[in-house]
Amino acid sequence: MYSRQEASQIRQQFYTRLGQYMAPILSASGERQNWLNYKTGIRHIYIRMDTPNRGASIGFTLAHPDRAIRLEQFEKFSQVKALLQSAAEVLPEPVELNWTWERETFNETGQVISRIYEALPGKSVLNQNDWPDLISFFKPRLITLDQFWNDVKFQFET
Repeated sequence: MYSRQEASQIRQQFYTRLGQYMAPILSASGERQNWLNYKTGIRHIYIRMDTPNRGASIGFTLAHPDRAIRLEQFEKFSQVKALLQSAAEVLPEPVELNWTWERETFNETGQVISRIYEALPGKSVLNQNDWPDLISFFKPRLITLDQFWNDVKFQFET
């Protein structure tokens, strides 16, 4: 069992390693990307990676405080669902993607959000032996989300 501080340091080491691994990869628009702090350019729409003590997830989080606007954004994502699946076609190696769509759920602070994500159960960021699996999970999904977002972000600009 790790103390909170030790767990935080291990997570920081993991994300540093992931950032170094992703740094040479250009975004779908051909520019350098800060993959760990991905800016969608649309307020309240985020690409989030999460690594609790057990498991991992990555995807879009829609956190607009106005329920009607958040659900409208979720509906826009639903309308381009096929593009999310086809965005993976740019990957050099095929990866099976199974996105989970949650119209309404809660984040860790109790805020109601919408999510479109994929999870990897059974791996732990606190176990360095799991890091290759976690990096192999995050990398193609980050690239896919970036490609998809590059194709559809104009639909979310107001």
